[in-house]
Amino acid sequence: MRHGRLVTTALAGVTALAVLCSWPVPAVAAAAAGEPPGPAAAVSAPAPAGAARPGADHQVEVFAEDGGISRARVPAASPFTSPRPLAGPAAGDGTVTPVVRNGGTDSKLDVVVIGDGYTAAEQEKFLTDAAAKWQEITAVEPYTTYRALFNVWAVQAVSAQSGVSGDPDRATVRQTALGSYFWCEDVERLLCVDTAAVDRYAAKAPQADLVLVVANSAKYGGAGYNDVVSPLGYSGIATVSGGNDRSGQVAVHETGHSLGLLADEYFYDGQGTYQGDEPTEANITALTADQLRRTRAKWYRWLGRTSPDGGTVGAYEGGGYYPTGLYRPTDNSIMRSLGRAFNLPGREAMIAGFYRYATTLSSATPSTTPLTAADRLTVELPAPGTRLRWYLDGHEVWSWRDRTSVAVADLRLVGPKGLRHRLTAVATDPTTAVIDPELRASLTDALSWGVRR
Repeated sequence: MRHGRLVTTALAGVTALAVLCSWPVPAVAAAAAGEPPGPAAAVSAPAPAGAARPGADHQVEVFAEDGGISRARVPAASPFTSPRPLAGPAAGDGTVTPVVRNGGTDSKLDVVVIGDGYTAAEQEKFLTDAAAKWQEITAVEPYTTYRALFNVWAVQAVSAQSGVSGDPDRATVRQTALGSYFWCEDVERLLCVDTAAVDRYAAKAPQADLVLVVANSAKYGGAGYNDVVSPLGYSGIATVSGGNDRSGQVAVHETGHSLGLLADEYFYDGQGTYQGDEPTEANITALTADQLRRTRAKWYRWLGRTSPDGGTVGAYEGGGYYPTGLYRPTDNSIMRSLGRAFNLPGREAMIAGFYRYATTLSSATPSTTPLTAADRLTVELPAPGTRLRWYLDGHEVWSWRDRTSVAVADLRLVGPKGLRHRLTAVATDPTTAVIDPELRASLTDALSWGVRR
């Protein structure tokens, strides 16, 4: 948890897993980067579904092009990961480039983007693809409004061959730094990766709160690993195709799990009726709309309101993989189908998720810095419309309301020389997109400095 918080908010955990797109997408057969692929490596093609795989320890969910949904266990390792060269890493391998830098890692949510299937000569292409993928993500609310809460670090993983295995067809094999490959578990659009290799490269960034792997491919595909918990502090990995302008939606959906702690809102036949306890996730419930309202549970505050994904917030049966016995807030949000918006409860959970890592208030002047009358203090408010209040020894300095740069001399301190005072800045995000009182508590942060006359 970032320091300087007034209040911390604990959101319930979620076991939601990774997904691909639910709309039909035509196949795209394209060689990466416009360069001829390297020679086929002497490794096997992806094993057929059902084959034994030692260490198959990640569970993912995939969406077929016809909308069908299935689950699979996939290996943590990849048969297409390049062995480490004995002579040392390739030139530029592991280089970290800031794509977006809005502040220190202690006050921002740090996204790490790692490329795979990009040769040493294609690293500029990777940086371009990484920036474009982030633009796709931040085109979706609430990312658009809160983009200043994020840093984005691009980590260059230099691959010996251009492109990834399974593109354009399953017979295509390339050894790459992260071993990315389509046709994982016999599903063409499922883009798997070597999670240990991802972790090694993520460790090179200043901080990793969210990890995105961008594969050098124009073929639609991706995946999300929401059961990955790294000692680096990030939970989950999303994989996407760098050259496909729709694959960013996979990452947006996946962050609904890793940041918003949201459940999947889709369901499929044959799962039966849900019989368990009330789910902990904010966007599914075993209660009807009347029961939500009567018990003041889950998203009852949003009932009847028009949602950004279309329609009215209510209780729509089907969600959390079950066709009956569970309800979702709206008919079709991004947690059910890609290309959609987050619904109101989902958007609220995402903003709260952002603030689990980032803060409403930051300053280049550390709070350990003693201030004197000669100093000027500046703070930053990344969220639009944030309210800022200043307090000296617990009493508000009314003339400083919403001022982000102040002169300490203007306090006109009195008393004996060396008398210590406490100057505190308190910032609150007033967004109307968060109405749950517990979640609203996470929208306020404070920073304090010692001041001597």
